[in-house]
Amino acid sequence: MAESLPLEMVTYILSFLPLSDQKEASLVSRAWYCAAQIALREASVQYNIPVSSASLPAIKSLGLRGITCISLTNLDGSPASLQVLRSVTHHLGPHLQSLCLGGGSPTEASFVALILGCPALRILDLSGCNSLFTSGMLLAQPETAQQVQQALSGLRELSLASLRDLADLSFNRLSSCAPCLERLSLAYCHLTFQLGPAWGTIGPQDSSPSQLSFRNLLRFLKERAGRLHALDLSGTGLPPEALRALGQVAGLQLQELSLHSCRDLSTEAVAALCHQQPGLTSLDLSGCSELADGAVLAVSRGLRHLRRLSLRKLQRLTDAGCSALGGLCELQSLDLAECCLVRGRELAQSLGSVCAAPPPLASLSLAYCSSLKVLQFPQLRQLSLSLLPALTDKALVAVAKGCPSLERLALSHCSLLSDQGWAQAASSWPRLQHLNLSSCSQLTEQTLDSVGQACRQLRMVDVAMCPGISIASVRRFQAQLPEVICIQSRFVGGADLTLTL
Repeated sequence: MAESLPLEMVTYILSFLPLSDQKEASLVSRAWYCAAQIALREASVQYNIPVSSASLPAIKSLGLRGITCISLTNLDGSPASLQVLRSVTHHLGPHLQSLCLGGGSPTEASFVALILGCPALRILDLSGCNSLFTSGMLLAQPETAQQVQQALSGLRELSLASLRDLADLSFNRLSSCAPCLERLSLAYCHLTFQLGPAWGTIGPQDSSPSQLSFRNLLRFLKERAGRLHALDLSGTGLPPEALRALGQVAGLQLQELSLHSCRDLSTEAVAALCHQQPGLTSLDLSGCSELADGAVLAVSRGLRHLRRLSLRKLQRLTDAGCSALGGLCELQSLDLAECCLVRGRELAQSLGSVCAAPPPLASLSLAYCSSLKVLQFPQLRQLSLSLLPALTDKALVAVAKGCPSLERLALSHCSLLSDQGWAQAASSWPRLQHLNLSSCSQLTEQTLDSVGQACRQLRMVDVAMCPGISIASVRRFQAQLPEVICIQSRFVGGADLTLTL
């Protein structure tokens, strides 16, 4: 019956499966193989291609399969790199939509040639490609810039993270070649801030050839306010005054903003941002060490449609601040890892079953919080409770009953967990695919037996640094669950062993 289904229907069905299951389905028949390949393309699976002559046959094969998303590693100015770039341009270029050169060192000429051969690009990642910006002459020739602009006319996402030599002039040249940009990352670039009323008065003629200034970025945001909806300024040292100026840009309606490790931000600046940009659906304030409970209260009051919130490493955040999170009714992902003052009681009351309509959380991280009050999220698929030394077997069983839909679970360094806890909890997680139990010192092979019998969909397991688990038990577990593709088991029973299948 399956053979009689149209290719489009098989493709649609396979698109719901995880990558490992799609691979297995492709072995059923030629029709299913074709459907799986189409599903992989539609899922934008990224293929990592090492730059060497040995990769040339693989590039040709990927081209025949119509692959649209690749990452080139170890790229430099060598003849081998030039050969690989020519092959990518020839076999993949016409239909390539996502290209990552992160950390490579391409020459300016080879980069331009590559871009001109990829007219369908939607995503371009140049993170750490400092070689392109060292001279300051990238796209300095008007003819070249015009050709690149035509090639990048459909570009929607650009990452320029970690570029130490990026300056106003080179940024302006490159960004002007991508008039349809919707997402921009300048994370960990060296932005300079000249405070004062002159921020809004800079023109293109004032762009610096040697530094990347916030004034120039502000001018760019004003020009692209109607289209740009995602911005990453993590690690740029953004001061409170700059954040206020950014939020005040006329017409700017951000949906996603990342300010990870902007340590100078104040609660007042965050409150102003929430008032100025109420349409935000994703906000990352991780590592903004000056923020405390007031910032979370401002987020809860001002960003009613927030879906993803990261507050990792906010060491001044307390349970009182977490109680405000109950106002985020659309929240799907919450990261409170390493918030050492958060114990979880108020979080449980604001987000858990105490609420009449808890938010549809799918991902929650409470790693390294001092203790935990059990939460109940029937829809939760990903949970991290690593580094919780007070997590007991009783709490584990309660989590299992409250979060039965988990697919990924991290419990590393939870030293109080024992085989008895897992004997009761494992049966509640039939959908579990990724499990991290590294450095859980009390666990033995009995836990592997319990997990193997109950969690039949497991694909990856980490039992590294578990002294009570032997090499022999790891091998028996693998025989019990042949679908498991990777078992991290370094230093189990005092030995160094990693099984990758």
